[in-house]
Amino acid sequence: MTTRALLTLLGCLAALSLVAVGCGGDDDSSAGGGLITADGSSTVGPFTTKAAEDWKADGGGDVTVGISGTGGGFERFCAGETDISNASRPIDEDEVTLCEEAGVGYIELRVATDALTNVVNLENDWATCLTVEQLNAIWKPGSEVDNWNQVDPSFPNVPLKLYGAGTDSGTFDYFTDVINGEEGASRSDFSATEDDNVTVQGVTGDRGALGYFGLSYFEENSDALKAVEVDGGNGCVAPSAETAQDDTYTPLSRPLFMYVKVSSLEDNEAVGEFLRYALENQNAIAEEALYVPLSQEQIDEQLQKLDDATA
Repeated sequence: MTTRALLTLLGCLAALSLVAVGCGGDDDSSAGGGLITADGSSTVGPFTTKAAEDWKADGGGDVTVGISGTGGGFERFCAGETDISNASRPIDEDEVTLCEEAGVGYIELRVATDALTNVVNLENDWATCLTVEQLNAIWKPGSEVDNWNQVDPSFPNVPLKLYGAGTDSGTFDYFTDVINGEEGASRSDFSATEDDNVTVQGVTGDRGALGYFGLSYFEENSDALKAVEVDGGNGCVAPSAETAQDDTYTPLSRPLFMYVKVSSLEDNEAVGEFLRYALENQNAIAEEALYVPLSQEQIDEQLQKLDDATA
């Protein structure tokens, strides 16, 4: 089991004893009061879960964390059911309208960065950099690319075996969106898994394998895998914390967000205290939950936004 999956599981178990974190989007707690409610992205959920556990251990209150997806989280948020909405993308126009119609004001806080990393076998000495167009040719719906020489004629005649995120994963949604142009659009004949260790094992055991997952998973297995540079139109860029933070690793790096309701900040002092704790301890929380931490400048910007909203 991966560290991130373990954090999510531990969060669910903690909810049963009302320690810090709840799972699912059906808790009956209302926003405001002493309890803090969060819901939304399964990608951001482990960050909020870890922040909630640490805050509770340091004397903070209870935070329930639901996992209903970014869109589902915004639906609850705009309906006034939660204080915080976890999101692996910015709020979209329809959701903005939904919140406006309900009179829900909010601020957007960037809490971490995710960088999806393409990985190949250590014996692969040809695919050092792939363009977005090549990745699309490999992964688009109906693709029949099954050999590396179909990706580039200069590549050897080696069968291509694919590993990727499970179709219920936010990682799958993001990868397909930026590579194939539509969330969820993908060829189906690949080994899909919610456990990134399966991808690690598959790619390490096959010279022609290609897979993808978050940067932190690669860093944990960098002795067994190679990361592929990506050319998003401005030359080949290697995935790293630095290139993810400065947004040069495109299009596979993405900011992760927590949206907070202004009325929750006004009505429940603990909401602002929890968010400040999460931001001030962002580096440790992000690293433990397997994300790319923000730079100190980015953390300071988010703290200033929180200060301005609570002034």
